[in-house]
Amino acid sequence: MASARGPCAIRCAMATGKEQGAISTASSGDQTKGGLRGKLNKVVLAYSGGLDTSVIVPWLRENYGCEVVCFTADVGQGAIELEGLEKKAKASGACQLVVKDLKEEFVSEYIYPCLRAGAVYERKYLLGTSMARPVIAKAMVDVAKEVGADAVAHGCTGKGNDQVRFELTFYALNPELKVVAPWREWDITGREDAIEYAKKHNVPVPVSKKSIYSRDRNLWHLSHEGDILEDPANEPKEDMYMMSIAPENAPSKPEYLEIGIIAGVPVSINGRDLSPASLLAELNEIGGKHGIGRIDMVENRLVGMKSRGVYETPGGTIMAAAVRELESLTLDRETMQWKDIIALKYAELVYAGRWFDPLRQSFDAFMEKVTATTTGSVTLKLYKGSVNVASRKSPYSLYREDISSFENGEIYNQADAEGFIRLYGLPTRVRAMLEKGI
Repeated sequence: MASARGPCAIRCAMATGKEQGAISTASSGDQTKGGLRGKLNKVVLAYSGGLDTSVIVPWLRENYGCEVVCFTADVGQGAIELEGLEKKAKASGACQLVVKDLKEEFVSEYIYPCLRAGAVYERKYLLGTSMARPVIAKAMVDVAKEVGADAVAHGCTGKGNDQVRFELTFYALNPELKVVAPWREWDITGREDAIEYAKKHNVPVPVSKKSIYSRDRNLWHLSHEGDILEDPANEPKEDMYMMSIAPENAPSKPEYLEIGIIAGVPVSINGRDLSPASLLAELNEIGGKHGIGRIDMVENRLVGMKSRGVYETPGGTIMAAAVRELESLTLDRETMQWKDIIALKYAELVYAGRWFDPLRQSFDAFMEKVTATTTGSVTLKLYKGSVNVASRKSPYSLYREDISSFENGEIYNQADAEGFIRLYGLPTRVRAMLEKGI
């Protein structure tokens, strides 16, 4: 077995999703022989720098006799999560580290389509983790091609949704890649086992304090699972929240925001045009300050079990409210109804990891078409956890004051309603006549 700490050149490539720089490679030890479970040439690992993924690096080398390229996606989880990754990856035995800034791509090409579709899973969940996994997995496939890897690996457990989301993306974009999921293969059963394995292979154990919660953070949301949340009867503790303050502690004065929208997606705040990622980041700050976007729910996981999670989505909650309110002006009744029906299935597909499924892409074409005129502005009132509409404006508004007014007008003759009601109510009258023998 190659030493986990053998000589290994490492490069941290900071690049956007579209900027692909040349990435150097180097061998570490004798990689010609197979490992305990077979032989792979090079594996791209989804890497966070935490205990699990740090242990996966030597485990892959030991079991598959391969080089390991660590990959980290910046999807807005915060600078602190990215600190020291190069040193950690090198210490674990990786031969490369690649870090890519995917924030703008994440918002514009994944979050905005879901926002435009009105996709919400099981009435509450705004799909924060579900949307992030395919953008990360897609980047891993790209890196695998760049470095000549024949396999990809992730640190998802065998009980969650994320394993499905990663692997369906791998299958859709490069079905020839071998997928390695250590949590479904190894004998490590928990944190203590992982620490023992790390010590055995001379991998420094991360010294950061272990959170009692399992968290996932990106630019759209922050999720919390585990500990007291595993009992749905327990109220979350206030010190758990990180993106928002308690609504009761929010400012006593409401704040008004004007959100500019073009074709169903936000483009500006109070008249200032911003990039998608910058706009969302600013709304996160504003919404968190007002205690907006906290969701506590029990959801049905794809793998069959129920799980309880608490989500903070301040900016996303504001965005969703603004788009929904503008649609009340620009969509007719039947289009809105069909949009809502399709949105349910759209959310289910995204939750289940089927981002690159032709059905979701077809739904997306429908959503893009019907929201083409959802353009205008919405002013929202933020106050102690609530988001209420104060104003809606659109050059494509289907609302006509001269028609909707209680005053008689030239377009709508109230006397016409009598004939409409008689025809619309005809099935009701016929059934009543039958029951009464008329």
